[in-house]
Amino acid sequence: MKAMIFAAGHGERLRPMTERLPKALVPVGGRPMIEYSLLLLRHYGITEIIINVHYLGAKIREHLLDGKKLGLKITYSEEKELLDTGGGLLQARPFLADGTFVVINSDVIIDFPLTELIEQHQERGGIATLVLRPDPQADLYGAIETSADLRIRRFLGHKAPQSESAGSFTKYMFTGVQLLEPKIFDYMGTESRSDPAKFSITKVTYPRMLTRGEKLYGFPFHAYWQDLGTPERIQEAEKKLADGKARLRYLSS
Repeated sequence: MKAMIFAAGHGERLRPMTERLPKALVPVGGRPMIEYSLLLLRHYGITEIIINVHYLGAKIREHLLDGKKLGLKITYSEEKELLDTGGGLLQARPFLADGTFVVINSDVIIDFPLTELIEQHQERGGIATLVLRPDPQADLYGAIETSADLRIRRFLGHKAPQSESAGSFTKYMFTGVQLLEPKIFDYMGTESRSDPAKFSITKVTYPRMLTRGEKLYGFPFHAYWQDLGTPERIQEAEKKLADGKARLRYLSS
């Protein structure tokens, strides 16, 4: 199995740290933040990884090289202009199109059972399984609602056809981690978009799949997750790592 890590962004909310350093290399708990995602994937035996790069991408390449020092085989997808998540994924299609693959962000720390995610994904037979987490502010930031069988019925305001009543849904938030089948690329056509190269997988692709009745599933988990998009969130993560409140099993492998 292969994986893709999103690492092309400018990291505007982390300035001035990101004026000379790409967000993916901003240190968190003594290591560049992207290494948490890389080590998680390695822990579960996923060693072939593609990373999209744009802003200060050369520095990411210089630091990680071909991934050999981490026991990985890293390929890079250079974006001359930012393509957003959908466009970046579509550009990496040649690398990913030969089987099930994982997509994860470079600016999160997450510890979830990838083996269980793969098992559920295979049992359900959907094109996409999204790793979800409970959050009391789900409505504020964008709720994803699943039925009892964990099938996604509502996604950021978009509804699947013939959905059950609202009372049968459970609300979650998306962690940014997803397990996908190559068939997802069939829903990444470029019709009716002013900029076909640049689009969001959450704003364009998933709503399109949902409204057409395609099977999307959620994988709820309750372990540690932390977004690293602001200095305050980095400080929070570092405190929990130092206090032992964020125990990451993959750091000991």
